[in-house]
Amino acid sequence: MTLILQSEQIQLMKAEAAQSYPEECCGLLLGVYDARQELARVTAVMPVENTWTAAVNPFAEGDRSQSSPSKRNRFWIDPQILLQAQRESRDRGWSIVGIYHSHPDHPAVPSERDRQLAWSGYSYPILSITAEGKVQMQSWRLNDRDQFVTETIQTARLDEK
Repeated sequence: MTLILQSEQIQLMKAEAAQSYPEECCGLLLGVYDARQELARVTAVMPVENTWTAAVNPFAEGDRSQSSPSKRNRFWIDPQILLQAQRESRDRGWSIVGIYHSHPDHPAVPSERDRQLAWSGYSYPILSITAEGKVQMQSWRLNDRDQFVTETIQTARLDEK
């Protein structure tokens, strides 16, 4: 699968990562699937608030990946926001095609927690951001064994459809 983003959308995600630093940012990618060509074309990027707190941690007992989880290494999207975005997207003929988030001072590689929370069929761009503002982005998808594999990102111009 290929994820198609406009350069302006990539810049928006990078700006969100920089603004949220040192905490993780997150957001939704809305758009359309073209199964025949195996691509997802992003029509809109929807930044959302990272609402992570220890109270919403679904892996509280077994989560040993970080000694002190916080918004610096966790993100959570309010399920009501997901439902609202799903409804609004459907009304426009779109779908939620992905969820992005940042990894402050860590590589753009999914964590085990990212994998546990991922949904099949979605793209998962991760933006690695440093204190100096350097950003690298890589997108991931779950394969049929529930493991992340890299996904191609193609940049489109505004006038390309």
